[in-house]
Amino acid sequence: ILHLLYSRFFYRAISDSGHGTKNLREPFAALFTQGMVTHETYKSEAGAWLLPSEIRFDGEGDGRSAVEVATGKPAVIGSIEKMSKSKKNLVDPDDIIAGWGADCARWFMLSDSPPERDVVWTEAGIQGAGRFVQRAWRVVDELADKAAAKGAPQPDTLSDEAVALRRAAHKATHAVAQSIEGLRFNVAVAQIYEFTNVLSAALAKTGDATKTSQDVAWVLREAVELLVQMIGPMMPHLGEECWARLGYNTLLANQPWPAVDAALLVDDKITIAVQVNGKRRDEISVARDAAEDEIKAAALALDPVIRALEGRQPKKIIVVPQRIVNVVA
Repeated sequence: ILHLLYSRFFYRAISDSGHGTKNLREPFAALFTQGMVTHETYKSEAGAWLLPSEIRFDGEGDGRSAVEVATGKPAVIGSIEKMSKSKKNLVDPDDIIAGWGADCARWFMLSDSPPERDVVWTEAGIQGAGRFVQRAWRVVDELADKAAAKGAPQPDTLSDEAVALRRAAHKATHAVAQSIEGLRFNVAVAQIYEFTNVLSAALAKTGDATKTSQDVAWVLREAVELLVQMIGPMMPHLGEECWARLGYNTLLANQPWPAVDAALLVDDKITIAVQVNGKRRDEISVARDAAEDEIKAAALALDPVIRALEGRQPKKIIVVPQRIVNVVA
């Protein structure tokens, strides 16, 4: 904070002395300040600060207690505060990198909270990040063998299953790009988690690679390449390894961000709520360009609507395009 204050002070001096841009009084058009990394604090029985590495824990949750490793005596678990040398609530980056890797540490810090808020460093958090690193590698490793070959031409037609997976891949790529550009890194991580689940489910359906249809295999190849490109900025080491596993001898870091098909960002079908006399009864799924008569017929065919009408003919059916249907009895 003080550095920011100094920079403003110096720029005011530059401006007052006539050396700055005319009528410009602030050095920055915008400012984004990130949060701190925090950790629990620990003290010995004598009141001396202890490093996390000097503590052993017994139990879990509210029943968790700490013991000083060197003496075997109980230690006090204190509040969560900004990491500092004076309070010794530090985690050595070299130890984390040696045990989990730099990618895993970076992934956890990005995923834990919005970057403007503090990150609470926990062992459980880094372990969760480590599990995802392994899972992402397994998905890429399996799809490298089961998906279509690198550079395979796109099939002339795609099945509904293939289109659905391709739509999910392009939507995820678009969403992650927007989140990164908006500095919402934790949201981008969540979106990558979600898409990895979709890709894992599709992978589970493939079974033997020889039985995977040509169109699904092609979409799987496109989807896994998009996944690798999404994780690349946040886990560059894993990204490069996965890129090579997919058959490329170029650097992932030199690849442009993948372009998305705008048509795939719009759902062919939409869900519309159905009301009877203003009370919500059910919903219908119809084509985005469905005719009004088709929407009305689908709404009147719903069992909850039929029961609510009690054999009466509706006086009016109001259709708000792509939003709601209200049946007036």
